[in-house]
Amino acid sequence: MKALFRLVLVICALASPGEAQQLSGLAKFNPDASEIVDAGSGVQIDLGLSQAVPWRVRVLDDPARLVVDFREVDWTRLADMPQASDAVVALRAGVFRPGWSRLVIELAGPMQVTSAEMRTSGGVGVHLRLEPATRAAFAALAALPEPADWTLPKPVDLPAAPKQDGKLVVVLDPGHGGIDPGAERDGQNEKTLVLKFARELKEALLRDGGFDVVMTRDADVFVPLETRISIAHQAGADVFLSLHADAIAEGDAVGATIYSLSADASDAASAALAERHDRDDLLAGVDLSQQDDLVAEVLMDMARTDTSPRTERLAMALEVAIKAQGLKMHRHPRQQASFSVLKSADIPSVLLELGFLSSARDLKRLDDPKWRAKMAEALVSALKAWAKQDAGLQALPLK
Repeated sequence: MKALFRLVLVICALASPGEAQQLSGLAKFNPDASEIVDAGSGVQIDLGLSQAVPWRVRVLDDPARLVVDFREVDWTRLADMPQASDAVVALRAGVFRPGWSRLVIELAGPMQVTSAEMRTSGGVGVHLRLEPATRAAFAALAALPEPADWTLPKPVDLPAAPKQDGKLVVVLDPGHGGIDPGAERDGQNEKTLVLKFARELKEALLRDGGFDVVMTRDADVFVPLETRISIAHQAGADVFLSLHADAIAEGDAVGATIYSLSADASDAASAALAERHDRDDLLAGVDLSQQDDLVAEVLMDMARTDTSPRTERLAMALEVAIKAQGLKMHRHPRQQASFSVLKSADIPSVLLELGFLSSARDLKRLDDPKWRAKMAEALVSALKAWAKQDAGLQALPLK
């Protein structure tokens, strides 16, 4: 155990972000020099690269994952890599944060890294060897702390930024990103579609003149759920609008749907969507298993006292404006679920499913610039109407 502990720390040190700033070349993944194969009782993983780059490796639990970070690798051809081991359940890779990419290898069970090296002779690449581990040993390895230079920002309630111009501060949250593509269909993926719409909506809001707009991401990068909330607090958000275009495995969901926070989901499909969104954070290598459920409950209780009624009025305004534009909505246009990204206690927050990629009709609409322009116009109208109503209610004297 001690030897492996040293191995993890040494690899992290070689890949520290400070050192990596000196490198600028983008390495490319070479599937022809890569493979995942069974080797004795374990698994051998070879990752061919066009050049050596700083890197690190570690394991995470629930589900069991091997996480390998690089600065930076183009994973375009990952699907072409030979994979012949039942010990590996799934692979996913992409941009994890600016300048860094991540490969996540989901494992069928607990395994430990017994050797890990960057080879530069006879072709550049990372060579990893995994062997079966006990559940207790794997949990201990997964619990090792991140080195300080690698730790993601912790979610904090930052003081709201002072408003300079009286404009409504809207935080747009394009879902997924980077290593997490979201739903996929016919060569399209959710992360790209919602980012495109978010950029267009931002322009529409700014052209109106009554809004300041902040985006939780404006590129194809991964942003953890809790960090998105922190961004909203730092921006002094008046409204938090999370944008998605998910898919459901069963049923026939069609049309825009507005979700607000509730511990109890409106239906089984809403519960499944919320679970999937949180699981995407886990599969991307972010461990949220230590979240304090009691704190989450307290946040929701706080939201019910003041923010929850404001959020419901916001959801109603969105529904009215979308329907006024003649845009297709779900047969149950307003629903509730326990989406982690909506758990800010003091910011009216809604999640808007623009449509569902599991619906060919919705996918066609999402890919239509005229439809997106009408949806953006509807959302601008809704936010203006809500802000006027909210300001009037806030000005009423307390009885």
